[in-house]
Amino acid sequence: MKKKINPFILKGYISEELFCDRQREVEELYVNVQNGIDTTLISARRMGKTGLIFRFFDHLKELSDIKSIYVDIFSSRNLGEFIKLLAESILLGFPEKTPVGSRFLEFIKGFRPLIGYDPLTGQPQIQINYQSAQEKEYTLQGLFNFLEKQGEQIVVAIDEFQQISDYPENNMEAILRTNTQNLKNIRFIFCGSRKTMMINLFSNVKRPFFASTQFLSLENIDKVVYSLFIRNKFSQSGIVITDEALTMVLNWSLVHTFYTQSLCNILYYIADNLITIDTVKLACVELLKRNEPVFYQYRQLLTTAQWNFLIAIAKEGEVKQLTAQKFIARYEIGTPANARRISRSLIEKELLLEISDKKAISYRVYDVFLSRWLENEY
Repeated sequence: MKKKINPFILKGYISEELFCDRQREVEELYVNVQNGIDTTLISARRMGKTGLIFRFFDHLKELSDIKSIYVDIFSSRNLGEFIKLLAESILLGFPEKTPVGSRFLEFIKGFRPLIGYDPLTGQPQIQINYQSAQEKEYTLQGLFNFLEKQGEQIVVAIDEFQQISDYPENNMEAILRTNTQNLKNIRFIFCGSRKTMMINLFSNVKRPFFASTQFLSLENIDKVVYSLFIRNKFSQSGIVITDEALTMVLNWSLVHTFYTQSLCNILYYIADNLITIDTVKLACVELLKRNEPVFYQYRQLLTTAQWNFLIAIAKEGEVKQLTAQKFIARYEIGTPANARRISRSLIEKELLLEISDKKAISYRVYDVFLSRWLENEY
């Protein structure tokens, strides 16, 4: 049987058929929108947060006339760039040939922008020059007011929202809160991958967004559900995966969406009609080999103490007490103070992941592939 297009996609969103589960999260987002509640969506990187947003947008199209806009502000450095990305996303969500898009183009001309389109992607590009900080705030207010006055319900998802904490504008949070809190036709999904920063933004009583949203945390997909999804996708192309091989896939990737998808993606490519544990082992070796240049780059960027600390965490798999004497002695880390200092630095660099649950806090290497490579190499 000739294989179909690889169903284990690694980025973006294609269709519900290639998207695994997240039914509870989609429903919770929908209920929030219906009830006029904004949402703070938090997850580790590569857990499928962006895919969930677009799956939810599809869900909105299926059940309602609610429109949607997606803004990724990860690359932004200040309020001006935030406005640029928001304006481009509005035009992408409402193309110029639509009534709203046509009205938006007329509206934005009042700010004397330079409007063009990327020659490769065709996506809109908008550049606005400002004479003062007040002009930026006025422009931002204008964009939100424009959307509010269209007479349509709109969901605006702002991805990597924690970036605003690094903007040079000290009052950025207050500016955004002032411009969004009284909007009746727009609901927001504030998404972020840096948990501590996001929680501080929305739960600190001293911050403008305090208690303004409902939290939604994106966790691992249930193992049973993911197993059925994986087995079904292989089966549709005439490929059988053994129970042992499937268990190894999920255990080796820690059921972390991106790493599970990556392993399944390469298995789909190399498999004929049967996937065994040996097939999975070959795929794991190939994945780590492909990522070695990245791992070596990590090594160059870290101190010897930081690198050795990552090796220690990788070998343990998961550590609950970084300052425990047994852990410190085994890996010659030095003192509890040293362990705390190194761990804080690695968490800040997003190389160490802090995992919180009802019982305790634990730590593991953020990049699962890096963790497996360190575990094997040292």
